[in-house]
Amino acid sequence: MLLERNQTPLLSERFEVAFNQIHESLRKIVQIKDDRFVVLVKAGARNFQIVDTYKEELEQYAKLRNAIVHEKTEIGYYIAEPNRSVVERIEKIASIMGRPNYALTIATKQVVYFNMDDKILDVIHAIKEYGYSQYPIYQNKECVGLLSTGAIVKWMAANVQSSAIYLTNILVSDILQAEKALPVKFAPKSINIFEVESIFEKEHLENKDLEAVIITENGKCNETPIGLITAWDLIEIDYTAD
Repeated sequence: MLLERNQTPLLSERFEVAFNQIHESLRKIVQIKDDRFVVLVKAGARNFQIVDTYKEELEQYAKLRNAIVHEKTEIGYYIAEPNRSVVERIEKIASIMGRPNYALTIATKQVVYFNMDDKILDVIHAIKEYGYSQYPIYQNKECVGLLSTGAIVKWMAANVQSSAIYLTNILVSDILQAEKALPVKFAPKSINIFEVESIFEKEHLENKDLEAVIITENGKCNETPIGLITAWDLIEIDYTAD
């Protein structure tokens, strides 16, 4: 019987392994000096959706872990044994939180962008074809921000002449002279979702507007955009999916 138990991990042992894996993931995600499990969960839930998704469960697992581990009286002996469904659940969460979660997996990958001297009609055609509401704009090979469909509509409303709008010779630069480009940040393709969330959170805490994070090869503003992430992209991540 002892040999069989050594060959097959106890549910309590599997639980402890998964708990420790989550603890390590929390350290990497939250990155605060206090690395106590519950403190990391509370702090992480405020800034990271993945932690907030599992906050209540993780807090309960912390209590169960304390009961299992802290009252262990000898090696290999646990005072309590979690049921299989609990163990399988915490192992699933450990797997989800331990994934690389590269930001490109949630980014808009077919980024459509324009130059300041492009015609606004080209942008309007892109809106019809792709349905995007924001487009990176470049000047001298460097991105200056995003042009939104809202800015175009606002400019058009201000330039109606006798119930007509003439766009044939209007350039992107004409719109952005009247409507400010939306602010962006840049990140390399190696960035993960948690780091993108941190960028948005930092800007928010400093009362700065940030419309999107543009992903390029090395995170430089003069490189071709290969992905675009808005705050809504982060909100819509479903961490509960298999």
